[in-house]
Amino acid sequence: MAALLAELVANPTENPPGRNYRACADALEKRLREFGIECERVDTADLTKDGAESSVCLLAGYGRGERTLYFHGHYDVVPAQTPEQFRPLRKEHFVFGRGSCDMKGGIVAMLYAILALKETAAKLNGRIGLTLVPNEETGGEGGSAWLAAQGRLGCGGIGMLLAEPTSGVVWNANRGAISLRVRVHGKSAHVGLQHLGENAFERMHRVVGQLQELKREVEQRVTNFNVGAEQARNSILMLGGQSGGGANFNVVPEECWFTIDRRINPEEDSREEGSKLIAVLESCKREGIPLEWETLQEGRSSACREDDALGKALARSARAVTGEAPPFEMCPGLLEIRFYIALGVPAYAYGPGLLSVAHGPNEYVDLRKVIDCAAIYALTAMDVLRR
Repeated sequence: MAALLAELVANPTENPPGRNYRACADALEKRLREFGIECERVDTADLTKDGAESSVCLLAGYGRGERTLYFHGHYDVVPAQTPEQFRPLRKEHFVFGRGSCDMKGGIVAMLYAILALKETAAKLNGRIGLTLVPNEETGGEGGSAWLAAQGRLGCGGIGMLLAEPTSGVVWNANRGAISLRVRVHGKSAHVGLQHLGENAFERMHRVVGQLQELKREVEQRVTNFNVGAEQARNSILMLGGQSGGGANFNVVPEECWFTIDRRINPEEDSREEGSKLIAVLESCKREGIPLEWETLQEGRSSACREDDALGKALARSARAVTGEAPPFEMCPGLLEIRFYIALGVPAYAYGPGLLSVAHGPNEYVDLRKVIDCAAIYALTAMDVLRR
């Protein structure tokens, strides 16, 4: 398991832009076939001008029948801070490297869960469907979103497990997201002749001021779902995660830009909240502020009950392996459970690793947790597919 994880980490599947997908898919497909597990390879797009490789999805399975429990994972990773992060390092029970936690360690656990079921000839009334995708880190286009649009996601599904690093809890809900980049235009001029220019920075502040009114209203709302100790229940509207503009300190800025990141609680209507955001920008345009925007990310919130059959089975299996039943919480960010829940398939995230180290400079995963999760996945499958 450690060797496979090291091999996957050494594949720098950075997204953006989306590199080395084929090499990583090759390694996963090879290991699946060595395990004697059927696997279909699906290419979803051609090379792009930005250097992103074609998006390769792997659809594998074990068992027979229409009833399918899906194991789902993504093999793309966020960009590394240093090249050394793609040189996996093992120290005792820990494997360090970009993607070890989010979520190649979880993928390894799922592969070995299937192998355990196969080697023990577990009797399943149905099958395991393993879905491995790219592009999760940028919203799912060319991965889960593409499979869903093609009707190839969640077919016959009785449930789905997602191997995100959940820090020992089960995520049964996620916030939605609408992320925009707004560009405000002006007219450049020398500082000594600023009266001949049109200051995009000052115009941008007028736009931000109107958005702050919406922010105050939005962040009064709270969710009823359980959240982690360090999280807040409030809905979120963050302004200026990124910003920039201007040519020099002595030139009236011709263009300024900033980002908006709206995170939507499950109790809110994603479309309605998106419309409110756009309405503010449209109002600014009507007031004579020249601006435009682009959507960087969009995903709906989702939730399923703790007491669904799969949720109960997952909790029982985790207790059997770890000695403790995991709490259920809402994920602070987007999750690909949303694609399955939209199809009426109960879906939960539970995987090895700590969210606090994912995407960080010292990302790692504890191999003991990877082994535990492999056992938990296998036991959960035996539980829900025995009927």
